[in-house]
Amino acid sequence: MGMLPDAETFKRLVDGSTPGLRAEAARLVLAAAAGPYGLVMAARNAAYDRGLLPVSRVSTPVISVGNLTLGGTGKTPLVAWVARRLAAAGRRPAIISRGYGARPGERSDEAAELGLVVPEAIHIANRDRAAGCRTAIAAGCDAAVLDDGFQHRRLHRNLDIVAVDATDPFGCGRLFPRGLLRESVAGLTRADAVVLTRASAVDAERRQAIRSALATAGGRRLNDAWMEAEHRPVAVRLADGGSQPLDSLRGLPVVAFAGIGNPAAFRATLAGLAANVVEFIPFPDHHAYTAADFNRLAARASRHGAVMLVTTLKDLVKVPAGCSHDLPVGAVEIAIEPLSGGERVAALIDAVASRDCGSNQGQRA
Repeated sequence: MGMLPDAETFKRLVDGSTPGLRAEAARLVLAAAAGPYGLVMAARNAAYDRGLLPVSRVSTPVISVGNLTLGGTGKTPLVAWVARRLAAAGRRPAIISRGYGARPGERSDEAAELGLVVPEAIHIANRDRAAGCRTAIAAGCDAAVLDDGFQHRRLHRNLDIVAVDATDPFGCGRLFPRGLLRESVAGLTRADAVVLTRASAVDAERRQAIRSALATAGGRRLNDAWMEAEHRPVAVRLADGGSQPLDSLRGLPVVAFAGIGNPAAFRATLAGLAANVVEFIPFPDHHAYTAADFNRLAARASRHGAVMLVTTLKDLVKVPAGCSHDLPVGAVEIAIEPLSGGERVAALIDAVASRDCGSNQGQRA
């Protein structure tokens, strides 16, 4: 415990932050592997574009929320925002996730988090998204949101929304494994809308530069479906089911921990809330917490005089029962707040919600 999470270590390697000859040699090996990976992704996309690979359709509208990069882009609050918008339009939405890291019959971290913040949605985890959609339809859903679905091209969708993190929009500018890009930025030609997340973390000039670069890669029409949003803390949820206002963290001595793809963003959130973080402990992304982990966290808190453990919602849902040692465990709940362009993206969602699945809107496969 206390080491950098795997995702953070990898990011420091590929963005050049990790110095030394060994790191340089590792980057050369990763660059060699990125070439074949890029060719495979390009061939796969071309096969779907030309209709050479089959695409399944389901009997309900489908909206995909995804990204171009690995790691935390702030996609989960965006998925919640889309699902709530569908519910507000009179649909009963389902959120279909891959279930990454979940045991059979259990929810993934993200699905469990979404279950807390969007309880009105049906939550299904299935690597086969078409099968997951059919399960959700049988359970009564009449609109589906694919969580992390941009590269899942085997299922037809009526709208493709791509989240781009303003703090690292281009995935270190290189394809995986040399960088964080899952595919070329040119893949944005398939997108119907782009949401720049964590937009308030950069200045207006930088936001405009990102927008211009992405519009060049994805086509100028993306300028008409561009939304800038910030991740805004809205409450502190407690492991015992209660909640408290954000102001309760101001000046409070806490030990913070997180097992997410972008722990730096969480640290920045706590700094913005003026919490007195006496120690920040990162865990690997998707870490499965144990009682032993919380014994050590409680010991760290006692050593520093901290009166609370603070984490993310994604981590809170994995706190083992009875592991707080009489020390409160809370999570900062984050919601998407549109800064600009929200009306246009909301209108696209409403248009999908108003149509049957046979609609030709968003002919993205």
